[in-house]
Amino acid sequence: MLRLPARFAAVILCFAPLFRQLTWRHAQVLLIGAILAPGQRTITSILRISGLCWERRFVNYHRVLNRAAWSGRAAAQVLLALLLEAFAPKGPVLLGLDDSIERRRGKCISAKEIYRDPVRSSKGHFVKASGLRWLSLMLLVPIPWAGRVWALPFLTALAPSERYNQERGHRHKKLTDWGRQLVLQARRWMPERKLVLVADSSFAALELLASLVRQDVTCITRLRLDAALYTPAPPRQPKTMGRPRTKGERLPTLAKVLANQATPWQRVSVPDWYGEGERVVEICSDTALWRHSGLPAVPIRWLLLRDPNRRFDPQALLCTDLAQEPLQILHCFTQRWQLEVTFREVRDHLGVETQRQWSDQAIARTTPCLLGLFSVVTLLANRLSRHARLRVSAAAWYSKQRPTFTDTLAAVRRQIWCEQGFLTSRRTCKPAKLRPGLRDGIVHALCYAA
Repeated sequence: MLRLPARFAAVILCFAPLFRQLTWRHAQVLLIGAILAPGQRTITSILRISGLCWERRFVNYHRVLNRAAWSGRAAAQVLLALLLEAFAPKGPVLLGLDDSIERRRGKCISAKEIYRDPVRSSKGHFVKASGLRWLSLMLLVPIPWAGRVWALPFLTALAPSERYNQERGHRHKKLTDWGRQLVLQARRWMPERKLVLVADSSFAALELLASLVRQDVTCITRLRLDAALYTPAPPRQPKTMGRPRTKGERLPTLAKVLANQATPWQRVSVPDWYGEGERVVEICSDTALWRHSGLPAVPIRWLLLRDPNRRFDPQALLCTDLAQEPLQILHCFTQRWQLEVTFREVRDHLGVETQRQWSDQAIARTTPCLLGLFSVVTLLANRLSRHARLRVSAAAWYSKQRPTFTDTLAAVRRQIWCEQGFLTSRRTCKPAKLRPGLRDGIVHALCYAA
C-alpha cells in the first residue's frame, strides 16, 4: 500500500472513523490512488497506479463503493468542518448551489434521463444529453496561494428523473426540493454561522426562498424582469373584516424600470467580473414584495444592472436580506461563476464522467466522492510549504503568475511520490528503490497516458 505523507495524515485520517477498519484500508488506497491516477478514475486504474495490479482480491476495492456500510453524508460533514477550519474559521459563510449533467449511457444506469445540456446549449441552439443530474453545494472561499475564490464541493446529491421515481413508486422531488434539502442540511451543521446562498435562475422559486428565509439563510439569485412586485401590506386597521392583506400596491415591473428614462442609475466598478478583471456597470436597487397567486410572499431587495457599453443584456438580481448593500450583492453573485469552473476542473483532472460503475449504490457514491476530491486536494495543498504551493507550470509561451488547480494537484502528487521514494533529494547518498508493483504501475500510467 502507498505510504501516506505525515503532513497529509491530519486531513485524511479524519475520515477513518466513518469506516470499519478493513474497509478503511481499502478506502485509503482508493483515495490516494484517485489523486495519483491520470485519465480515467476506475478502480482498475487506481489499483495499477498504487502498485496493486496483481491483487487477487481486487473485488474488495469495488465493494467499498457498491456494498460497504458507510455514510456519504457523514463524510460531507467531516469535509465541511475541515474546509471551514482551514479557509473560513469565522464570519459569514458563502455557499454556491448548482446542478450539472454527468453524461452517461448504458442500460444498467437506471437513473439516467434526457436533459438539456447547459454547457453546449445557447439561446438559439438546444442540445440534449443523456446522463445523470447532480446537485452540488459548494463553499465559496478565497484561496490564499491562488489569489482568487474557489468553489469547494462538500455535499452532492443525485436528483433522479420523474420517470425513475414513477417506476419505483417514489414521490418525485423537483430540483428546488433537493436544493432546499441540501441547504437546510448545511444549516444544521452550521447553526451559529450566517449563511449566504448564491444560485442561478433555476432556484428563483418563491417556495424555496420562503423556506430558506425562515431558517435565516440569505439567498441571492436572478430575478425575472417581469416578476410581480408589490409594496408591503399596509397595517391592519381595527375592526376590519376578512383575512389580512398579504400585499400592497402593484409596482412597475423591472422591465418598465429599465425602459424608464427617469430611473436613477449609479455607476460602480466590479473588481472581478467573471474572471475578466475590473468592469464598470450601472445599477439601481430598491426593496419590494415578490408575490404570486397561491405562493408565499417574500420581501426582497432587487438589483437591476446594465452595461454602459452594451456588451451584455440587462439583468436583475434579488436578495432576501433587505439590508444588504447592492454592491455586495453583485460581488457575491459574480463569485457563482466559480462553480462552473469547478465542474470543468473535475471533468478535466479528476475523472468525472470516466468512472464505469453500474450498480445504483456505486453510482450514487462515486461522483460525489470525485467532486469532494477537489476539496480534499485543496486541503492537502494547504498543508504544503509555501514554495511547493506556488510552483506553476509556466513556459516562454504561457505566462502564469498564480497556481491553478492543475498546479495544486501536481504539488500534492509530488509530495506523495516523494514519500514513496520516487523523488529523492540530492543529499541522499542511497536513493530508495521502488517496489516492483509500484514501479510497473507508474510505467503503465506513463505509457498509456493518452
